[in-house]
Order: sequence, then C-alpha cells, then structure tokens
Amino acid sequence: MTSIALQLQQLQQQIAAAKHRYQATQVVTLCAVSKAQTADTVRRAYAAGQTVFGENYVQEALDKQAQLQDCAIAWHFIGPIQSNKTQPIARHFDWVHSVDRLKIAQRLSDARLDSQPPLNVCLQINISHEQSKSGASPEDIVDLALQIKQLPRLTLRGLMAIPAPLTALDAQRDQFRQVKQVFERLIAQGIALDTLSMGMSADFEAAIAEGATLVRIGSGLFGARPPRTPTLTPN
Repeated sequence: MTSIALQLQQLQQQIAAAKHRYQATQVVTLCAVSKAQTADTVRRAYAAGQTVFGENYVQEALDKQAQLQDCAIAWHFIGPIQSNKTQPIARHFDWVHSVDRLKIAQRLSDARLDSQPPLNVCLQINISHEQSKSGASPEDIVDLALQIKQLPRLTLRGLMAIPAPLTALDAQRDQFRQVKQVFERLIAQGIALDTLSMGMSADFEAAIAEGATLVRIGSGLFGARPPRTPTLTPN
C-alpha cells in the first residue's frame, strides 16, 4: 500500500471515528485539497479510491485536469474567485465553494454552458468577520442566497466556511455551530440545502461534530504542501 493510500485509509477511519464519537448521522465527503500537488500525486490518490478533489488556482487546476481526463474526478473549486476567471471555473468544475457575492454568481451562471448540468455552488460565509478573508457576512447571507437561487445554471447546495484558526476543540465547535445555525436559518426560509463544507486538516473533527457534510483536507492527506510552481498565466 502506498503512503497516500495508507493516509487516505487512516483519514477515512478518523472521519468514521468522529462521526461515532459525536453521534453524527450525516454522510461526510472527503474533498482532497490538491493545490500545489502534481497530477501524478492526484492520480495516485485517485487510484487509492479518492474521487473528489479541491483546487484553489485556476490555471494549475486546468493543467492537472488535462492530464487526468481518463479519471472520473469531481473537481471542486475552493479558492477566491477573480471576475476574469469565472468562465474557466464555470466550465471546468463540478462544484464551486467560494461564491460570496451576486456579481460572481451571475458571471458563473452566464458562463456555464447549456449543455452542462447546473454548476453546484456553496456560499462562502465569513462567520468570524475577519477582514483578511473572503465570504459574505451572516447578516447578508439570506438575501444573497435568495438571489442566487434564481440564477438559471446554478444549483445552490449549501454553505462553506473557513473560520479563524483555533486550537481548542470547544472554540472550534462554537464557530462551526454558528455556521450550522445560519445554514438552518436558510432552510427555514424555504431554501433547500444539503451541504456544509467546513473543516480542514486541523479542525475537521469539530466540524463533523457540528454537522459538516464535506471536509476539505490537504496536508492531512498529502503531507506538508510543496512550494507552488509559478505559472505563466495568472490565476
């Protein structure tokens, strides 16, 4: 068994253990964050059974996708979205987690081809009100969700959050609980949602305890992230 296959197995066991510990009944999907990893590394993870991968940089992701066309991978875009990158994101990804304003959502909807299924999107919420992070404020999220729900080539699936990095489990859980409360508020408004994308390598246990259905794990699967190779075209 390769090191990636072994680590993937261990992560799946840790996810199952967290679900059992907190009596969590939701299905939890592992999204392998493969930014800065090579296409060969992604292929090895895929061969070990991992099919969902998250990328942060458009051109880097497109290069990998070109090399991995024979793999049935679900590609998730999880990084900040620049307006001039909405077309390749809309056409080359299955999911986008980082929608935080109507302008971006409209551009993604306009760029998605009619021949493609609707693009699955999550709204990124800035639950800790950090100025350095993207994300809509909790106060604006209901209105934004109602507007995005009307766009023709998008399917609004849920929320994504990157809370402030904390080490204490109770503090981590408190932040994720706040995200879950907003999620439930949206559902109470009649917005059908099924996805809570929250939790990374250092805090996925707390996220699962508070209802995460998708955890985004990079270093916990691949090890320390290698330095990123600059691309000729900006991301």
